[in-house]
Amino acid sequence: MKRRPLLSLTAVAALGALALTACSGGSGSAGSAAGGSDELAGLTGQIGSKDFSEQYILAYITTELLNARGADVEANTKLVGSANVRQALENDEFLGYWEYTGTSWITYNGNTAPVPGAEAQFDATKKADAAKGIAWLDPAPLNNTYAFAIRADKAEELGVKTLSDVAKLPANEQTFCIESEFSTRDDGWPGLKAAYGLNVPDSNVALLDTGVIYTATQKGDDCNFGEVFQTDGRIPALDLVVLEDDKEFFPVYQGAFTLKQSTLDEYPAIADVIAEISPLLTTEEMQKLNAKVDVDGDDPEDVATDWLKEQGLIG
Repeated sequence: MKRRPLLSLTAVAALGALALTACSGGSGSAGSAAGGSDELAGLTGQIGSKDFSEQYILAYITTELLNARGADVEANTKLVGSANVRQALENDEFLGYWEYTGTSWITYNGNTAPVPGAEAQFDATKKADAAKGIAWLDPAPLNNTYAFAIRADKAEELGVKTLSDVAKLPANEQTFCIESEFSTRDDGWPGLKAAYGLNVPDSNVALLDTGVIYTATQKGDDCNFGEVFQTDGRIPALDLVVLEDDKEFFPVYQGAFTLKQSTLDEYPAIADVIAEISPLLTTEEMQKLNAKVDVDGDDPEDVATDWLKEQGLIG
């Protein structure tokens, strides 16, 4: 989903063609994953990731679990920008990666308005991408939607609870920290300003990297309101409060693993493996995992491995 300046893929070393040889069938269970199996033997390639902690964790979770089933894949967490990661999938440089429905629906498929409801948005996105040869596996409950947060004491001082409240504030209090990618997306800053009638000068908007926005919002020097993501563990850790999107501007950003349909046809057991983790990945669970990285400073790969062990999915 994120939301940074888009870089050329030429900066990333080209990967070899995926070795999609015949696989042995079977669905397996969580127990067999913990003990190891070979149903995905012959599956190679890279699991992609966008450039933020949640994506790193998801990429490592997926890599570890696929390898426990006989695959030989690795995580690639080096690309920046949603469009670059999607392009890597389309070019067969990535075997697959976790995507968000709102991003695909609006950014990749060119729609200007979201579909109301998580299930309807997922179905519409899955259908649109199927026409492009990209499959969406069963989604996780998590919704990593955009939001704006403010430190709790400042919210009380200003008396704001919704984004409509923000639009009524004096101009000098309407200060924002956002990412570069968010600043140009249809489902980002331009659309939000139009939806809520925000009319602030550029000097009121600071473009910052993802991690910096949370601390900047907590300090309150660069901005009162910071662009955040609903599943981020820094929201409760920094005593920030999320403003209600009372006009429901932001689309649903439900997460799901995406891959080429041709890859899924060759290795249908991938869907069985992903189905074991998807139901467990709620918004609250992702907040906890993300906090381990962004608040506690743990390594995303370690967080992923520990979580899989706690769930009994790997030994």
